[in-house]
Amino acid sequence: MELTGRVALVTGAGSGIGKAAALRFAREGAAVGVLSRTADEIRRTADEITAAGGRAVPLVADVADSAAVKGAVEELVGAFGRLDIVFANAGINGVWAPIDELTPEEWDRTIAINLRGTYLTIHHTVRHLKRSGAGAILVTASINGTRVFSNAGATAYSCTKAAQVAMVQMLALELAQHRIRVNAICPGRIDTEIDENTQARHTEAAREPVDYPEGKIPLTDGKAGTSDEVAELALFLASNRARHITGTPVWIDGAQSLLVG
Repeated sequence: MELTGRVALVTGAGSGIGKAAALRFAREGAAVGVLSRTADEIRRTADEITAAGGRAVPLVADVADSAAVKGAVEELVGAFGRLDIVFANAGINGVWAPIDELTPEEWDRTIAINLRGTYLTIHHTVRHLKRSGAGAILVTASINGTRVFSNAGATAYSCTKAAQVAMVQMLALELAQHRIRVNAICPGRIDTEIDENTQARHTEAAREPVDYPEGKIPLTDGKAGTSDEVAELALFLASNRARHITGTPVWIDGAQSLLVG
């Protein structure tokens, strides 16, 4: 029970990595605020936690909406009295298209959810972490924009992921004096629903052919990682076992991003 007595916020907790992390944190004793913009989805996550004997509060908010995020954070702190762990996980793949076809509206939506959403999540929670005297912030970035640049049309998405890692490293220094650690998780292909929500348009026009060795994920012979495996990494980084780790992007991809053409 590594997280007994702690309170965590997990955004994008209705499915995939966020849900797996919320369930894992709760099993380790944390009270968890589970946040999503989809009410039914997030209530199911909260119900699973409470049914297993844990503590959770469902929080409905769009992470790109400052007032909504602030209200959700205040509701969580009001319910449990403190905040110790923040997992800024919510994000979208958005539209993948050649840069001359990607519309300003499509660009703005990806930036708003992935980057503004991460900023707002940290902006509205950090004062509560400071009040707790220490804390851990985790951000879900990606291999895209950090190690991989060959996914055609993914410019907006990759830019947000690169910026998230820069944000993590900037804030690791800024917040170290408050004993708040800030780290990034950079998954490769994981068995979530995010690919099903990706809108790809004419990406072949922007693609540069890449010849990979056999097995796109070397460690697993092409099999995707699981949300539970990412949740285990999140637990480690949120726990005291990672007490001297901050400002660090951790790639969890079975060596997928190390392949070269």
